[in-house]
Amino acid sequence: MQEFAIGIDIGGTNTKFGIVNSDGKILVQDRILTNETDTIQGFLESLGEKLSPMIRKYGGAKAFRGIGIGAPNGNFYSGNIEHAANLKWKGIVPIANMISEKFKIHTKLTNDANAAAMGEMMYGCAKKFKNFITITLGTGVGSGIVIDGKIVLGHDGFAGELGHVLVRPGGRLHTGTGIRGSLESYASANGVRDTAIELLTQNPKRKSLLRAFLKTNAITSQTVYECALKGDKIANEIFEFTGKILGEAFANFVVFSSPEAIVLFGGLTKAGDLIMNPTKKSMEENLIKVFKNKVTLIFSQLKEADAAILGASALV
Repeated sequence: MQEFAIGIDIGGTNTKFGIVNSDGKILVQDRILTNETDTIQGFLESLGEKLSPMIRKYGGAKAFRGIGIGAPNGNFYSGNIEHAANLKWKGIVPIANMISEKFKIHTKLTNDANAAAMGEMMYGCAKKFKNFITITLGTGVGSGIVIDGKIVLGHDGFAGELGHVLVRPGGRLHTGTGIRGSLESYASANGVRDTAIELLTQNPKRKSLLRAFLKTNAITSQTVYECALKGDKIANEIFEFTGKILGEAFANFVVFSSPEAIVLFGGLTKAGDLIMNPTKKSMEENLIKVFKNKVTLIFSQLKEADAAILGASALV
């Protein structure tokens, strides 16, 4: 009997993977840097170095039901990653076939945020919901939409790319897509960094702990968070601004699908109330009356990597 599945979460920065048993428990997991090499072949070699020993330890290929992958611009229907903005592998990459051939295990693919949504629905805080949206606030902004208990895929498998909706038309350039003013340009970890740089350069006389990081080109969403905790006014303004934009976008999403909840996860959620409070305030201010105070904003209770790994493994 095939007792195990493998879940792989390909993110813009890290690729996380793990072996999952039939009870939905991650038995072992690891990670590699996604863009450490420029080619998909190099990525597969790095993945194989760590994943192959794990497969052997749990009985070899014959012991596995399959491999599920969540990836940016992952197409459920074709098994291809298609024109992903945050990956070095450009164009169309037949990732499911390539991984299936490498490990000799049947492989399925979906969008990374859809995989996370499946993980939340099966194992996380969304178990009680039939209508919800997951939002990943990481290197980019991913999303998975569940309506009436089903993931929304669309006719071509790419429905629900909410990170690329326009929130400031003609605004900040997204270098991966060439589009100006998308949500991902403002509300991702990279967006927080860019907002910090803009505020510091536009207000050169304002004091901020962040200026030391600006001089060394070391500003990240983490450094903004750390400075905000120390009471830095600009750092706190950055989270207020980010939350305002997120809340406006969420109000639009609510009008579209009337979710019971919006589940937030990813590295940026470590900021806790610094990001949650302005986001909720902005969302409620921009909702029409019929939707006010109906939608719960919650942080995922699964460990950062677990939702995507579990959701991906559930594909098989």
